[in-house]
Order: sequence, then C-alpha cells, then structure tokens
Amino acid sequence: MDPVIGLDVAKGESQVQAFLARKHPFGKTFKFKHDTNGLCDFYVFYKEVERHADAEPVIIFESTGHYHEPILQYLEERKITYYLVNPVVSYETKKSRLRKVKSDPADAKHLCELYYKEDLTAFHRKSVQTMNLRNLSRQHDSLTRNYVQLKLQFQTILDQVFPEYRGVFSNLYSPISLKTLLTYPTSDDVLKVRTDELAKEMHGLGGKRSYSWFCEKALKLKEAAERNPFKKTLYQSHLVTLKMYIQMLLQQREFLNVLEQEIDQLARQFEEYEILRSIPGVGSKIAATLISEIGAVTQFSHPKKLVAYAGIDPRIYQSGKFTASINRITKRGSTKLRQTLYTAVQCGLTNNRNAKLREYYDKKRSEGKPHKVAIIACANKLLHWIYAILKHNQKYTA
Repeated sequence: MDPVIGLDVAKGESQVQAFLARKHPFGKTFKFKHDTNGLCDFYVFYKEVERHADAEPVIIFESTGHYHEPILQYLEERKITYYLVNPVVSYETKKSRLRKVKSDPADAKHLCELYYKEDLTAFHRKSVQTMNLRNLSRQHDSLTRNYVQLKLQFQTILDQVFPEYRGVFSNLYSPISLKTLLTYPTSDDVLKVRTDELAKEMHGLGGKRSYSWFCEKALKLKEAAERNPFKKTLYQSHLVTLKMYIQMLLQQREFLNVLEQEIDQLARQFEEYEILRSIPGVGSKIAATLISEIGAVTQFSHPKKLVAYAGIDPRIYQSGKFTASINRITKRGSTKLRQTLYTAVQCGLTNNRNAKLREYYDKKRSEGKPHKVAIIACANKLLHWIYAILKHNQKYTA
C-alpha cells in the first residue's frame, strides 16, 4: 500500500484525511489543534494508519505562511516524510473538477488525491542557519517598507509646520537633522535663539562634524525660519504628530541598523557569501538575501529548475497551429528571490558595473525587446551565472 495523510492547515488547527491507497480513504476526517495535545492526537492517528497500511504514511499539506510551522517542526523532529505543496499547484488541479466544492474536509481529501496524481518531491527543509538568515532578511524588508511609509507621513506633517526646513541638511532623515527638528520644530522656536547658541545646541546633539560646519547649518536654519510661511503653528496637534514621527523614524533607523549588523554577521558564516559578492552589482544585502532564498544550490539539478523556482521562466501557450509569440513569466516561485534578482540587475546595469550584463541588456534592446523584458532576460541570465559559480564554488569572472 501507499498510505498518505492530507492536512488542510488553518490558523491554529488542521483538518485530517487519510488514504491507505488510491481511492481507498481511511477513517473519518477530523480536526486537531496545533498544540501539544492536538499534535499527540494526530501522531496516534498516524500510527493507526501505519498499522492498517503496513507502511509508513507520508504527510501532504500546503504552504500557508507561518501557520504550518508547528506541524512542520513536529514532523521534522520525528523524521516523518512530508510534502509541502505550493498553494498555486493545489489550486490549479482543483480546476479539473466539474463541481466546485470548498470545505476543509474536501481540501484535505483533494491533497491526498493530488499526491497520487502528481509526481511530487519530498520537501527538504533549509538549515536552521539559512532560515535564520531568511527570517532576518525578510524582517528587514518589512521594516524598510514601514520606514518608507513613515517618511511619507512625516513629510506631510512637516509641510504643514516647517516646509522650509527641507533645505537645511542635505539628508533630511539623518540623526542630526531629525534631532535638531525635534528640538526646534517651528520657525518661531528657531528665531527666538541666537545663531551661536543654535550652533552650540546642534553640536551638542551629536555628529562628527566641525563646529564651523554647525555654525553654517545654524545660519541656514535661521534663513529657513525667516522664509517659512508658518511663523506660528495654528494647530497644536501638528506639533504632537511631528514629534511622534521624528521619534519613530529615529527608532526605526536604529532597529534597521541592528538588523543589518545581524544579517551581515550571519551571512559571513556562509561560504557562498563572498562568492556572490564577487558579482558586480551584488552587495552584502543582496548576497545575503540570495543565500537565504535559494538555500543549497545542489537541490536544483539544472539551472532551469532554479529559474522556475524564482518564477522568471516564460509561460508556454500553444494550441493547434497557434503558438503565442508573447509569453509572460510564470511568477510562481519565490517572490522575494524574484525581487532581489531584479534589484541585482538594476545595480549591475547602473554605471555599467557589470559589463557582461550591460552587453547582454543592450543586445536584447537591439533586438527590439522592451526595457522590462530585457531586464527579466538579464535576471534569467544572472541566475544562470549564480547557479554556475555556486555549483563550482568559484568566484565570478568577467
């Protein structure tokens, strides 16, 4: 027999359906919670299926963000074979059904049927070290997105309080700039203080610049306060909000710095880190993300499989005598890997850092390919290079 247990994973619980063989369901479907007692109940059922089938059953379930993590860890600890299925694959196979049924028991049953229909590969979890790097990299991206949104909200309030402040510092979001604005949030606050006192106060806020540099900035701040259309802030609420955003920006920047240090320290433990950084345009952050998203390159027997994993392989559409000439990419693999490759290509093309990549891009453009199509072609080419240098454990050579 070829037993399988399908799990329809949800938040905090899973629906179970077992098959002893194809078209031979076993027992009644039931739910168990993702706690110690629930997982023990599931293991008892697993052993019961094993006794009736006289073979160890495999487990199949969909990747559901972080909801499946308790099950995955439980199975890993007991060395139970499992298949972690991409929800897109499961969804596409459901379309073959004439009737549309959506329920937890039906989904668990469908996963069992999918196991018998498809040629699936048992899932091999990435190492703990790789997962730590991936978690930190993804958290950094999430915080970065929040940081960008915070900047936009901060600018909206600043435009209603002290719009002329923008030109005082070259970097509006530098610590010294934000701390100065936190101390002197309105033009009225600035105009009440002498220029030398202002420079002394700014110098005391930190920074490695000379005192003369702070005197120059204090003078520019005075001039900005004179030009500012809002001499006094009519709405006290704007000041409260402005100060809150400044404190949040400083805190977010501090968190990002901590994450960047942790990512760099962890990434340096990987042999692949320096190999990937040898590619022009691939910096420390991109290299760390590539390592965490790809994992061991040996799991891909051919570079095209890695390309498919990134979701940048073209869709093929052919019917009868018709063959589509315009094919979009599948976008079915790792979204984060795809985004990172796009960034790496952009960095490589900037200032012609990667001459080979620039040459390939120009070639595609000369063939009449649009800019974005040429960029995706470059990402595909770059991924082939990444596969080759990691497989042979050699640095990139132009």
